[in-house]
Amino acid sequence: MLWEEAWNLCDASSEYAKKAAREIGIQEMAEQVFLPSSLVDVERTKRDSGNPPTKIYLKSPHGEFHSETKNWIPFRHGDVQS
Repeated sequence: MLWEEAWNLCDASSEYAKKAAREIGIQEMAEQVFLPSSLVDVERTKRDSGNPPTKIYLKSPHGEFHSETKNWIPFRHGDVQS
């Protein structure tokens, strides 16, 4: 997965919120945008981020989405394989 794909998922969440034209909670955002994405590590997100989720984990080393900042926090789990 490329860095750009992670940001595209973030952009999709922003677009979802704009179209809704109302306050969107993280639970709805997770269910409608993040969890259906093949980029998201659904098992880890459900296991490690609480209910409602406070973090959305990706399958890649590119970071996690934080509900507090509504943005990606980049980090690495180890060496990036190319």
